[in-house]
Amino acid sequence: MVLAVFMALGAWRLARGKVLVRRSAVIEALGSATVLCVDKTGTLTENRMQVVRLWEEGRDIDLVALMSGPPDPAATRLLQMAALASAVRPVDPMDRAIRERVAAPLALTPADPDPERTWPLHPQLLAVTQLWRMPEGGRLAAAKGAPEAIIKLCRLDQVEAVRLTEAVAGFAEAGLRVLAVASCATSDVFPNSPEAAAFRVEGLVGFLDPVRPEAPPALAEARRAGVRVVMITGDHPATALAVARQAGLDVSGGTLQGAALASAPFDGQRELVRKVNVFARVAPEQKLLIVQALKADGEVVAMTGDGVNDAPALEAAHIGVAMGQKGTDVAREAADLVLLDDSFPAIVAGVRLGRRIFDNLQRALTYVAAIHVPIAGVALVPILFGLPPILYPMHVVLLELAIDPLCALAFEGEPSEASAMTRPPRRATDPLFGSRQLAAALIQGVSILAGVLGVYIWTLQAGAEAQARGAGFLTLVVGNLALALNNAVAPGGQIFARHRQAYWAIAAIAVGAVVLALEAPRLEAIFRMAQPPIPTMAVVLAVAVVSGAWTRLLHPAAHLSVKPT
Repeated sequence: MVLAVFMALGAWRLARGKVLVRRSAVIEALGSATVLCVDKTGTLTENRMQVVRLWEEGRDIDLVALMSGPPDPAATRLLQMAALASAVRPVDPMDRAIRERVAAPLALTPADPDPERTWPLHPQLLAVTQLWRMPEGGRLAAAKGAPEAIIKLCRLDQVEAVRLTEAVAGFAEAGLRVLAVASCATSDVFPNSPEAAAFRVEGLVGFLDPVRPEAPPALAEARRAGVRVVMITGDHPATALAVARQAGLDVSGGTLQGAALASAPFDGQRELVRKVNVFARVAPEQKLLIVQALKADGEVVAMTGDGVNDAPALEAAHIGVAMGQKGTDVAREAADLVLLDDSFPAIVAGVRLGRRIFDNLQRALTYVAAIHVPIAGVALVPILFGLPPILYPMHVVLLELAIDPLCALAFEGEPSEASAMTRPPRRATDPLFGSRQLAAALIQGVSILAGVLGVYIWTLQAGAEAQARGAGFLTLVVGNLALALNNAVAPGGQIFARHRQAYWAIAAIAVGAVVLALEAPRLEAIFRMAQPPIPTMAVVLAVAVVSGAWTRLLHPAAHLSVKPT
């Protein structure tokens, strides 16, 4: 029940932070994540593309400055050619940005509103080509894509390729995404493959995609928490490096391209992913190689993805995270978590919540184990020594009615410790409830057992059996409440904090039920106990508090619930 309640409430808390949980077991795993592999576009950046810069025949054109001056024919042609290579009804942010920049009507107006044929992007040619029928006859093909693909498509010689590559590097170093544009006008039949046509370079289009304002603080928090962040993108390496610097990512290892990773042997891949935090020109299938190499290196990996081809990587990662806004159904089905706003800070918030849930769950299980030591001992020891029994079935039922909500609600509601995101991730092999927690639980349980038996035997010698049973049972209940508070409150925490209202409500109900059982004649007969004298009550309360919370009373800044390392 404790596990079910913790995971259900954890999923609810994540949903409030716009993270949808598809598999509840991953909530606890978030706290042990050591590497977060995230996409650049839409996760670290806003995915809000804007065309800000063009390059045409050696001319670098600043569109922001151009807006205040007369129209530039070369810039107009380049943008219109890029528009002809874009979707007519754009969904992709880059296509939308191009269409928004193009002045209407087009000087190059096709005869039909839709292209005659489209060649989509494919691994052998990272460019999109669209063929249009022109009013005066003939055909016009427009292509846009990765600069290296356009260089290949246009069959540029070495001098021209170097000149274009240098221009691309200048755009990329400014943090811009770069697309190259080419065209081919023909009066003859266009070939079945664009590679067979005679394309010429029109120029370059530079897109600005701002880094999310909340991304750098989230990256800094992840770094303090000992969680490594790896950025994966299909962009140019220089663009990836510039954006990584703006976001505050560690770029000391430089960049690595997907093709270089894929060509390395597996042991070499492990060595490469250990050093590099920025991966560029990565195809979706190469994400799987990154995940496998990181897992083989002993990392606990969270991977983000949005496309159909990202599904294998999302499935292979310990924590698969799909994009809710731009992600495909296939990616969401393969993932454990879905980001409803595609935001990186939500992933870091999930890590924080995962650590909080693990800490609180560990404390709750320690408490559950500890409190059942005195229950078992109080039921057994008096019988072994020939004393009247303390507990009857109705006493155990009353105790369990207090214990279950205490560990399910009071512990789950505890906030994260101040140090939760400043310590390294716990090892994946660390048990939720290991020998150290068991030892702590036994020590706590035995101390309450000793207090209850001591009060019971002392009261039994001085008074009636019913009063002794009432004193022993009250010691057990109050000791239980003191133990729960001792384990739930983190070092340095405030006992009367507002979020602890559930605990005090449960404690008031439990104490009220015991008082009724001691005072009401009908209940006295059922529970077979009576109220002890007032002096005895004072001793009972003192012994109960000391036996349940002696670790905090002796050392206010520490308690026996062992924090994960």
